[in-house]
Amino acid sequence: MSQPILVTGAAGFIGMHVAIALLARGESVVGVDNLNDYYAVQLKRDRLAEIVKAGGDRFRFVELDFADDKAMDAFAETTAFDRIVHLGAQAGVRYSIDNPRAYARSNLSGHLNILELARHRRVAHLVYASSSSVYGGNEHLPFSVDDRVDHPLSLYAATKKSDELMSETYAHLYRLPQTGLRFFTVYGPWGRPDMAMWLFTDAILEGRPIKVFNDGAMRRDFTYIDDIVSGIVASLDNPPPDDGAIKAGGSTKPHRVYNIGNNRSEELLRLIDVIEQACGRKAERIMLPMQDGDVKDTFADISAIESDLGYRPTTSIDVGVPAFVDWYRDYVPTLQAKALQAQ
Repeated sequence: MSQPILVTGAAGFIGMHVAIALLARGESVVGVDNLNDYYAVQLKRDRLAEIVKAGGDRFRFVELDFADDKAMDAFAETTAFDRIVHLGAQAGVRYSIDNPRAYARSNLSGHLNILELARHRRVAHLVYASSSSVYGGNEHLPFSVDDRVDHPLSLYAATKKSDELMSETYAHLYRLPQTGLRFFTVYGPWGRPDMAMWLFTDAILEGRPIKVFNDGAMRRDFTYIDDIVSGIVASLDNPPPDDGAIKAGGSTKPHRVYNIGNNRSEELLRLIDVIEQACGRKAERIMLPMQDGDVKDTFADISAIESDLGYRPTTSIDVGVPAFVDWYRDYVPTLQAKALQAQ
C-alpha cells in the first residue's frame, strides 16, 4: 500500500479540493497549514471539516508553518509520505505590495524547505503551485510555457518565478522529479474572500457598489476549481522522466512546467454580467484606473498539459459562476454568524 500524500496549504481553497479528490479515490492524505489570518481563519477551519467528512481517519491535519526549519525537521521525523502537492503560499498580488516580507518567508524560504524535505525523503514526485502572474505584462497571447517570464509586475509574481528556478536547480542537482503548475484565476465554492468572484458577489447581494479596475478593460482566464483539481491530480500521477528530453517549460531535467487554465479569456465586464444574473440583481459599478501590480490580460495556452496528460477543462463561467453564487448564499451567512459570536 502506498504511503500518504503530503498536501501543503490543506486549509486553503485549492488545497481543500485536492485533498478531497485524493481521498475520494482511496488515498491517505497528510495536510499541513499554518492557519494564518490573511483572511478568516474560520473559513479555513470549515474547509478542514469538509476534508474530515470526506476522508475520516485517512486524513491527518498538522498545524505547521513550513517556512519554520525546525518545525519542518520535527514533522519529517514523525510523518510518512512519498509524494508532495505543495500548494501552501502567501497568496495575493496586491497584498504583496504592502507586506513583502510575508512573501519572502512563505514563498521563498517555505518553498526551499519543501524542496529540502522532498530531497531528503526522496519523494517520487513533487507537484508545486506557480502562478499565471509570472507572465507579467506579456502582450503575447495566449501565454505559453515557452514564453520568457523575466519581467514580473509584483513581488508575488517574482517569488513564484523564483520557486520555479529553485525547483529547476533541485531537479538538476538531485534529479528530484517535479511539476510546476501555473494556475490561472481559480474560482469556485470555498474560494478566497480576496478574489474578485467573492468580492463582486458579496457587494452585489448586499447592494454595495463594486470596484471595476482599468474601467473594465481587462480579461481573465477564469478556471473553475474542478478543472484545476483534475490537472493537479493528473500531474501528480505522471512524474516527469529523467530522460534528457526537453520537457514543457524547456527543462531537460525531470522538471516540467504547465499552464492550468480554462483556455478562454473572458472580458471582466462579461464576468460581472454573469454574476449579476446569478445574483438576480444589477451592480452599481465604480470605474477605477488599473491597480499597481495588476495585469491587463491573462489567457492560458494549455497545449502542453493537454498533449502530455490529456487535460481539458470543461466548465465555463456560465456554469461555474452560478455554482459559486449558490454556495456563497448557502455558506457565507453561517460564516458571518460565527464571526459575530466570536466578537
